[in-house]
Amino acid sequence: MKQLLTCVFISLSSFPAFAQEANWDSAERLSEDSLSQYLKGVLFYPNWIKESHHFYYDVCHGGVNRYYLVNAENGEKKEMIKDYGQFVRQYLQITGDTLDAKDLNIYGFQFRQNDFNRFYLKKKDKNMMYDMKTGTLSETEPFEEERQGAPVFPKSYHTKDSLFTMMGCEHDLYVRDNRTGTVKRITFDGKEDAAYTYRNSPDTTTCANGFWLGHKYIYLMQDMRGVKEMSLIHSLGKSRPVTETFKMPMPGDSCVRQYHLYWYDADRGEGRMLPIGKYPDQTVKMDFFRSPTALYITRRNRKADKTDLCRINVEEGTVTELISEECKPHFNLTLFNYQIVEQGKYFIWWSERTGRGNYYLYDRNGKLLNRITQGDSLVAGPIVHVDTVKREIIFAGYGLEKGINPYYTFYYKAKWNGKKQVLLTPGDGNHELSLSEDKKYAIDKYSRMDMPPVVSVLSIEKPKNRHEVERTDDSPLRQAGWKAPTLVSVKAADGETDLYGVMYTPSNLDPTKKYPIISNVYPGPQIDQIPRSFALDDNGNQSLAELGFVVINMPSRGSSPWRGRDFYCYGYGNLRDYPLADDKHTIEELAKRYPFIDLDRVGIYGHSGGGFQTAAAMLTYPDFYKVGVAASGNHDNNIYIQWWGETFHGLEEKTDSTSGKTTFSASIPTNAELAGNLKGKLLLITGDVDKNVPPSSTYRLADALIKAGKRFDMFVFPGKDHGLTSPYYTNLIRYYFVENLLKPSPRHIDIIHHK
Repeated sequence: MKQLLTCVFISLSSFPAFAQEANWDSAERLSEDSLSQYLKGVLFYPNWIKESHHFYYDVCHGGVNRYYLVNAENGEKKEMIKDYGQFVRQYLQITGDTLDAKDLNIYGFQFRQNDFNRFYLKKKDKNMMYDMKTGTLSETEPFEEERQGAPVFPKSYHTKDSLFTMMGCEHDLYVRDNRTGTVKRITFDGKEDAAYTYRNSPDTTTCANGFWLGHKYIYLMQDMRGVKEMSLIHSLGKSRPVTETFKMPMPGDSCVRQYHLYWYDADRGEGRMLPIGKYPDQTVKMDFFRSPTALYITRRNRKADKTDLCRINVEEGTVTELISEECKPHFNLTLFNYQIVEQGKYFIWWSERTGRGNYYLYDRNGKLLNRITQGDSLVAGPIVHVDTVKREIIFAGYGLEKGINPYYTFYYKAKWNGKKQVLLTPGDGNHELSLSEDKKYAIDKYSRMDMPPVVSVLSIEKPKNRHEVERTDDSPLRQAGWKAPTLVSVKAADGETDLYGVMYTPSNLDPTKKYPIISNVYPGPQIDQIPRSFALDDNGNQSLAELGFVVINMPSRGSSPWRGRDFYCYGYGNLRDYPLADDKHTIEELAKRYPFIDLDRVGIYGHSGGGFQTAAAMLTYPDFYKVGVAASGNHDNNIYIQWWGETFHGLEEKTDSTSGKTTFSASIPTNAELAGNLKGKLLLITGDVDKNVPPSSTYRLADALIKAGKRFDMFVFPGKDHGLTSPYYTNLIRYYFVENLLKPSPRHIDIIHHK
């Protein structure tokens, strides 16, 4: 008995030395909601003026929200309103409406005939013109308002010449010859979940699914008949709980979505499914480009390591394969893209054949002409513009600028022949590019987590002709107590790969003290969630740090599609475990660099894939991670989205030599398999109607922990889907770390044997 008491005393006495008080006032004061007021009017958003090289923006200077007009050709900037007090008085006299001269918010400017000495407004049913030279606002004649938004294109139920109309009844198609009024049924195999119509309805002209090209009708059908269902219970129904059932294919399923391409020739009265099939269970996507003679589709095999570009020859109803490529272990689904140029005379095709994504030029027959983008370390991103006159593209790129974070987006232009590539957006930061309507000039806005936006304007033809327009003034923010997070870089667990992330510390950090560290994680691979551009309190990490923590947001190998095939595919075949060693190693390396980090108090949290990684880390390194919060985690990827698990973990494919039938299977390690390892304090969170990561994934891990006799905490948000963000959710995480990591208290982890 004495020995037992001694052990308990030692266990208890080891905690008070760590005890700290959470600074709730500081956490709230430096949250995004509280700090955003200090950026009001400071962050600005330039607006191009149509058919011109001018743009305008408003920004707060000297306590007044001011409006500026910029000429992109020379960088000349002038204030649009001569006297704000006078403008407000004149506006009141015309409209009867009052405005605040210091916080003026007006919009809907119009400029006419390239006259940039005056602008036009329509407010309160009054048409007004403001002369920037004289400062006079006056009522004027009515003018035609600019149309806002993209045009809406109606479905093409009728041919362009109105000779034929495609109609639908229940699940099948009927065509009407408008010259005779004759209606003919043309499909007979439509069924629920494999219909030629988008709703089961009586005979109607607004039911058919597809479009006309000349007198040819095309429809890409997605056949979901064999896909199994999943159900969720909506417990917060007004009268009683209701069930929602939906189709959801999972890794290794024998029946997944199938694609069929239907073609119909109205002149001949003939229709058939076109032979687009090549791979079992392939994925097919149709390009937005369409002409009376050609359409284009891509098809990808189920393992996502082979893809083709095919031309649909509309007149004949035939299919021609143009480009076929294989990329092991799988394609970069985030960055892969292509462009159809000059009505199909050329194709610009993205490929990782060198290990890093680049663009290549092909002719109309699928013959490779040359590589377009250049640079051994470049990963080419989305194409912003294709110039068919100058034979060049403008595209985003990553990793080419030496000594700069390879995750930052830069923009380049490159000739189609690959002979000349030029950086358009210099500057150490993450760039955003906005082109003028004629694509001759661009606004370059760049920032970092430790640097608010800088805006410049440049010439695409001569990018060295650039002019800085504005730098964001962050002094009000700093005076309010905000301090920039620390940008950090460490080596991965392999000792070679550089990882780049962000570290948040309390604004009143005392470097002589010890602080618990919390890792905010998300493993990717399909997207990287480390903040790169300027943001306030990203994901609430700064306000979490204010409670008395060091908080980090660091990537792992395999977490991002921006850094080339080897990095992106690092986790292939190891979907549960691949990010874990790097996160642990990162924390250990930062603790060597920053002595105020306490390695005896390590926490981890994340949402979705981050929730899955959190639980995996807690169960793989149970003596290292002491506290974890796993929200909406896909803890069992065998019951998660089909494409995600199959692409990023892998898929076994077998073809029967006798029947020729191909079958697929998948087996992905789960967090439940490690449940017996739990030692720390783990909180599982889920929404009960989450269709993205269904709550069954969390329930299965909970069941495994219960069977292992492990004590854990669990919270279910009634009526919530995958997006849990709310003050309650944010503070639930905060309290869990404060109560279990900042001021830890002992408790039994083995709920059966009381130890």
